[in-house]
Order: sequence, then structure tokens, then C-alpha cells
Amino acid sequence: MLNGGHFDVHGNRVRLIRKGDDILLSHFYNANKQHLASWEPIRSPSFYTQSGWFDRIENIIAMHLRQTGFSFIILNQNESEVLGTVNFSNVSRYPLHACNLGYALAEQIQKQGVMHATLTVLIDWMFQNQNMHRIMAAYIPENIASENVLKKQGFDQEGIAKDYLLINGKWQTHHLMSLTNSQWQPD
Repeated sequence: MLNGGHFDVHGNRVRLIRKGDDILLSHFYNANKQHLASWEPIRSPSFYTQSGWFDRIENIIAMHLRQTGFSFIILNQNESEVLGTVNFSNVSRYPLHACNLGYALAEQIQKQGVMHATLTVLIDWMFQNQNMHRIMAAYIPENIASENVLKKQGFDQEGIAKDYLLINGKWQTHHLMSLTNSQWQPD
């Protein structure tokens, strides 16, 4: 549930990224660089630095204020370590009421239900508080963990996009998934 701007989920804390998270985020991406490489674009060296994240967070906060994107971090209980990230990007309002979902989870906490529990809460938040009708996600077919997370959330496969995203230096085909809000009501 929401408590002082935080969600308590699966023994962890989940909240929007804010100023001061640059150190934690640079540590997370450095610690998981090899683990995430197969599923992400090639990153510039600044992506792994505190100063790079300091600048990036300014843009993230601006998206939060404009409500065009929402970037969350999953933290351990005392908020000293980032365990994962969840991003709702390209938030579009009337008439689409949709967004894209992306996420990353630390290697050491894979297969513990953390991402499923986090997405359950955050998807509900997007449906209820941001009035999204549709959340879209895509995954590389070889990423079975991501496929399982999305299917467990109730996402349906809508198609296959050939050479969809430039991931790890190669154009990768993705399965396109979506989840719709059956309780959606007009603003």
C-alpha cells in the first residue's frame, strides 16, 4: 500500500526516483552491468557514473512533473541498495490512455517473486491513479524470465515485431504484449 510516498512490497520499498538517488542507481547498474547486457541497449560510459545519473534524474523528475513517464526504484527495506527499476514511459493521455513498461532486476534476487509483486502494485497504481487503459511491454523471446513475469501479470501477446529494438548492439525481434484495464472509466 501507499505510505508516505512509498509502497511496501515483498519486504522491500518501492518509490519514484528522486534527487539523491544518483549514487544508488550508478551502483545498481555497475553491479548488474553484465547481467543486464543481453537485454538492454549498449550504454555510454556516463550511464554507469554518479554524475551521469545526477543529470538523468533531472530529466526523470521533469517527466514525473509532466506526467509523461514514471520511473520507480525497488530498494531494500532500509533504502541503502537499489534492487531493481520499473519504468512507465511514453505515457499518453486521451484518446489512447496508454504507456510502455520496462523493468530490470538485480541478478541476486531473480526468481524470488520481487518483480511480480512490484508490478502488481505499480500496474494497479498506473490504472487507478494515472487512468491508464493499456500498458504495453515487449521482450526478447530468449528472455524467459521476462516472459514469465508478463504472463503472470496477465499480459497477452499481441504480435511479434521483427528487428524492434537495438539491444546489446543488435536489432532484436521482440514479442509485443499488453494488459488492459477492464475497470477503466473516462476522466
